[in-house]
Amino acid sequence: MGGSMERRLEAGWGQKIAWSVLAVGSLSILVWVPFLYVGIRRGRRGDWVTFAVFAAYTVVSAPWAISTSDGPGDPVLGIVAIVAMAAAVCMLLFTVFDVPGTKFDSVHMTQPQGRQFL
Repeated sequence: MGGSMERRLEAGWGQKIAWSVLAVGSLSILVWVPFLYVGIRRGRRGDWVTFAVFAAYTVVSAPWAISTSDGPGDPVLGIVAIVAMAAAVCMLLFTVFDVPGTKFDSVHMTQPQGRQFL
């Protein structure tokens, strides 16, 4: 079903930091958005699984936050939100996007080794 070449998605530090700011700035409510972007752009199964996990987290945590908004707040919810934000930021900065400059490796092309053509 898939092509022989796997799609890649590189991102510079500016884009990685911008996605991380979205996840943290929204207090993890929009943490699923960058992973949806990655899923749509690259489309690997793992990308969609990651998106689904963060989307499920949002679906569970939003009603939880609303139900505890009258009182002093739920410390467990706070810890869960911090862990989700930390996990998302670590993934966005270091693991989700492909490493730049490895395009030849990904399409299985070989580079000449110098003296072959002399």
